[in-house]
Amino acid sequence: MMGPKQESQAALFYEFSLEDHIPQGHLLRSIDRFVDLSDIRQYLAEFYSHTGRPSIDPELLIRMLLVGYCFGIRSERRLCEEVHLNLAYRWFCRLDLSDPIPNHSSFSKNRHGRFRESALLRHLFEKTVARCIADGLVSGQRLAADASLIEADANKQNSTPKEDWDHSAIDPNDAPRAVKEYLDVLDDAAFGAASEVEPKFTSHSDPSSQWTAARKGPAFFAYSTNYLIDTDHSVIVDVEGTRSIRQAEVGSVRTMLDRIKERHDIDPERLIADTAYGSGPMLGWLVDRDINPHIPVLDKAGRTDGTWSRTDFEWDAANNQYVCPEGEPLKQFRRNYSDPNRGPTGKGVAKYQALKHTCQACPSKMKCCPKADARKITREEHEDARQVARDIAKTKQYAISMRLRKKVEMLFAHLKRILGLGRLRLRGPCGANDEFLLAATAQNLRKLAKIFPAPQQMRKA
Repeated sequence: MMGPKQESQAALFYEFSLEDHIPQGHLLRSIDRFVDLSDIRQYLAEFYSHTGRPSIDPELLIRMLLVGYCFGIRSERRLCEEVHLNLAYRWFCRLDLSDPIPNHSSFSKNRHGRFRESALLRHLFEKTVARCIADGLVSGQRLAADASLIEADANKQNSTPKEDWDHSAIDPNDAPRAVKEYLDVLDDAAFGAASEVEPKFTSHSDPSSQWTAARKGPAFFAYSTNYLIDTDHSVIVDVEGTRSIRQAEVGSVRTMLDRIKERHDIDPERLIADTAYGSGPMLGWLVDRDINPHIPVLDKAGRTDGTWSRTDFEWDAANNQYVCPEGEPLKQFRRNYSDPNRGPTGKGVAKYQALKHTCQACPSKMKCCPKADARKITREEHEDARQVARDIAKTKQYAISMRLRKKVEMLFAHLKRILGLGRLRLRGPCGANDEFLLAATAQNLRKLAKIFPAPQQMRKA
């Protein structure tokens, strides 16, 4: 028969346990085992006043932010609503059913204040990396690097062409926070000093963002998130935010390699990257540090007219000369200089040339220099390092490295499609770095949870 209509009746007492209502296989159960915030209060102690009303627990704010970035909840207003309603989120944040949820404005106040001043988010990310290392997920031998564009919270309608932009006319005392940060990083190699080329447009709301059309579509303002990962299990060992230009992205790899050496004592055997990182200075920097560059060489020495290119000439390091396919030498200097200020310096670009009468009588002149009297070849300062990279490109290990490089791109796809970080919510270099650090922390925590899931426990009858 039909059951009676159910009427809600308020009970005087409830016996309810959050622990019993969270599924054993829930992602947050696995993540919770790897979140260590035991030292957060001691870490932030000097940034709090010893008098006044007690503040919101910083561990609660960090746990809520981790929930937001792990599950792609981009809005902090919505995050507060979700934590209020979702039992699993309450359990992870150590909140009981009757505990109030902090106001969304608390995140902004702490982020722009004590969190940023103490570099707490960097500290949290590095603790997660240290946990990955301790659990054997990072060998530190094969690292891969790449950058990805993340759209900034800015638009062209609120921008100025480069010929009309003058940063010296800005009053720092009357400028928004993102503009003040822009003025602070004008001499930073990752932002203002990355290139002397002025962007076509500058955003009024976020001047540090880069106007770019790198996606081969409509241009937009963006930042670049730069990942350095260990290819064993795709753990992100470091992350850095920069302008969206090649010079800044390449420079960030040097910064990250130095930082992981200092913080985690990681000294890789090889670095895997794409052609954008294959310039001479970058390859020279890696070879000087005994890091094998598994990177395609950025080489513009090839010729399109079918004549011999520089790679067809053999380099004779012992005699500081090139040898052409016909066996004739191309020398930089044909005399010994007694003056130390003359002769080869070993810096910059060196020019090597064959003798004119030799080239004129050569049977292969039309294949070598059909329009010149003699063949000339230039050699860059870091050509030895470039040759090291060319030799590595001929090995089987290099082919394996090119497949492993796709792991970085997969992390970027996960970042944008699963975690929802396709567009930044925070402005300025500090805001971009905050978001990149939290997102990378969430990805590492999800990686730990996937490899080491929480053990299943039998429920009590």
